Amino acid sequence: MIIVHDTFVCKPGQASKLVKLFKEWADLENKRMPFLDMTIMTDMTGQWHRVICVSHHKSLAEYEKNVSSMGDTPEHKKLMEKFKDMNEMYVSGNREIYKVW
Repeated sequence: MIIVHDTFVCKPGQASKLVKLFKEWADLENKRMPFLDMTIMTDMTGQWHRVICVSHHKSLAEYEKNVSSMGDTPEHKKLMEKFKDMNEMYVSGNREIYKVW
């Protein structure tokens, strides 16, 4: 199993807006692919204004497949329009991919 953390460090006042977008996206993905168990988290300690998107995948190959299939339905296309200004909400980010043993 692979667990992916996509972390965004938001501009002040933008974390809740980004959480709302990601939550809508996670709800859509979890309906389409329940095994993803996608969750959205905010950090209660450490660096402020962090939003973390967590997803689970059976393998790295499946992760790549899942990422490439995002945006291929009318619902995704409509949702992606809401993400068009996302880059204005955060300062930096990173992706961590973990293998579960």
